[in-house]
Amino acid sequence: MKVIYFHQHFSTPKGSAGIRSYEMARRLVARGHQVTMVCGSYGGGTTGLTQPFENGRRRGTVDGIDIVEFNLAYSNTDGFIKRAGTFVKFALRSVGLAFREPYDVLFATTTPLTAGIPGILARWLRGKPFVFEVRDLWPELPRAMGVISNPLVLWAMGVLEWASYKSAHRLVGLSPGIVDGIAHRGVSRDLIASVPNGCDLDIFSAQVVPWRPAQVRPSDLLAVFAGTHGMANGLDAVLNAAAELKRRSRADIKLLLIGQGKLKPGLVERAQREGLDNVVFHDPVNKAKLAGLMAATDLGLQVLANVPAFYYGTSPNKFFDYIAAGLPVLNNYPGWLAEMITEQRCGFAVTPDSPAAFADALEQAADDRTALKAMGKRGRALAETRFDRTELADRWVDWVTGVKK
Repeated sequence: MKVIYFHQHFSTPKGSAGIRSYEMARRLVARGHQVTMVCGSYGGGTTGLTQPFENGRRRGTVDGIDIVEFNLAYSNTDGFIKRAGTFVKFALRSVGLAFREPYDVLFATTTPLTAGIPGILARWLRGKPFVFEVRDLWPELPRAMGVISNPLVLWAMGVLEWASYKSAHRLVGLSPGIVDGIAHRGVSRDLIASVPNGCDLDIFSAQVVPWRPAQVRPSDLLAVFAGTHGMANGLDAVLNAAAELKRRSRADIKLLLIGQGKLKPGLVERAQREGLDNVVFHDPVNKAKLAGLMAATDLGLQVLANVPAFYYGTSPNKFFDYIAAGLPVLNNYPGWLAEMITEQRCGFAVTPDSPAAFADALEQAADDRTALKAMGKRGRALAETRFDRTELADRWVDWVTGVKK
């Protein structure tokens, strides 16, 4: 079977972005299917193609995946208008491929929500099977965050969401709340599969060279956030906790923020202004380098803004990287991950918007390293038993390739 796979923000493990689509495509190939991956040029991502663009695109094979990359640069630091324009351009170019390429199944994954447009048109105008994967609930999340308030834009996004769900022969949701959100729009649960993000056990089990930034001493407790520095992430909570730790004179606890994003310059400026030398900033790194960092880290930080829509409607990559690396996790918002951390005793689920509670958990971690390591072992066991990427990818492949017109 040939699958055409649309993911605007695709990356191989050589980039610093999430690799779910890479791993799913590789699993399709391993199972004897052909895959054409259609993507843009994502800041922090690496497609593996190096030849010059011709007529706005380039094409080649990387690790058995046929990749079509459009020359549409995108970064999390872009403004709303620029990002929206890039999304629309990608969707329009994708429609052209959806009508020209030979394939058996069209698969599209968010974000952005416009990823569903080629699938909608291919289903109704070309009669092709369409499978749609939902990573975040739109427009619920941007509405809840206040990122988008224009009623016309929100209405248009709602229509596109409804059309994508109703056009898809099958859907995939990455968290319990996402599955519920799709069903709430009138889609039968028989058509929705829950396939969360997975743990790359081989990457985080490999022989790596452990490393820490120069500012972090070997004896320090090192807590790491690895991800986008954007509005959704609410990283001021980390700086608030750092300020509280400074007041408590806990110089033995260091907080590392590794990644990029629109709000990073402001976070760096605030840390400098307030003298928060217990916060260290670092550029993004690829998966292999991240595995080396995790081998020298004591605690993973799973941080999001305190927005109720996030509680059950997200499936963050970083959480699964942390537990794959055998790290306990400090989570600062309610929801399905907080419940899992508490149930499995693999970290700390702290009250949102409470610098004191955040700092208390960090102090507890620093003061009882034996208990902390036991939490990490339980997290790794959770990764192996419930979130092994290979097993989840097999479930995903069966669901996608089993679709009928």
